[in-house]
Order: sequence, then C-alpha cells, then structure tokens
Amino acid sequence: MPAHQVETNKATFARFHDAVNGGDLEVIARTVDEVVAPDVVFHAPVPMGMTGAQALLQVWAVLLRAFPDVRVTVEDVIAEGDKLVFRNTVTGTHLGEYRGAPPTGRKVEYSEIFVVRFTEDARIAEIWGVVDVLTQLRQLGMVPDPSPSPAPASASA
Repeated sequence: MPAHQVETNKATFARFHDAVNGGDLEVIARTVDEVVAPDVVFHAPVPMGMTGAQALLQVWAVLLRAFPDVRVTVEDVIAEGDKLVFRNTVTGTHLGEYRGAPPTGRKVEYSEIFVVRFTEDARIAEIWGVVDVLTQLRQLGMVPDPSPSPAPASASA
C-alpha cells in the first residue's frame, strides 16, 4: 500500500475519532455513513442480531446513553499496509442505564486496542477490538474486585 494511502487511512480514522468524541449520535451516524463500509465486519462484543455499520452505531448509542461524557484518547497509532492499530484510554461518567444497571455517577477509565482494516478507497472495512470491560465493570461496582484486603498488622510480643 502506498505511503499516501496510509496517511489517508489515518485521516479517515481521525474523522471517525473526532465524531465519536463529539458525543452527538447524529454526527457519528453521518460520519459512519461516509467512512465505514456498510458491511463492515466487527470482531468485538456487539449487540446481538446486528451486523455491519448498524452494530457500530448501536455500540455508540449504548455508550453515549450510559456515559454522555465518554472520551476516547488515542495513546498510540501503528500503521502497516491497509491496517491501523490504536491503543486507547476511554473515560466517562456513568450517568445512564448500562448493562441493566442504573446510573451510579461513578467515573470509569479503561483501555482498549483496535485493529482497523481499510478498503482501497479508505473506508473502514473490518474492525478487531479488545476492550477491558472487566476493569470497567469493576469500577462501576458490577463485578467484585478480587484484590485481597491487606492483612491486619500482627502485634509483637
């Protein structure tokens, strides 16, 4: 893949990233229509019964409802051929229903890594994602933290 195509792919993903960080689902939907292939293959936990761009939009609808201030900060970008790899930090405040749990007002911060493959016309064609949902759920109190409590200090004789 020519170097200019890699830069075009980076610019495409930057548009998508800016849209999701804007927090407006209509803007996200328009951007998805412009930069994501309709039949995008999404290898990450997505709502059952949905595929393609529809699943991607549903993921953002759920996140924005639960965490209206959600923010995705890109920590690293690695480009190789038709793929980009992003390591992100996600932050937000739990102000809406999420996974059946009512709002807690708790802040979350968790990591994710995505590999994104682009078509020759710089549309997102495939996404692989690894999201640290366990950390997110622990921070929300939805999963207990198994960290042992410190042992009490023993009295010396």
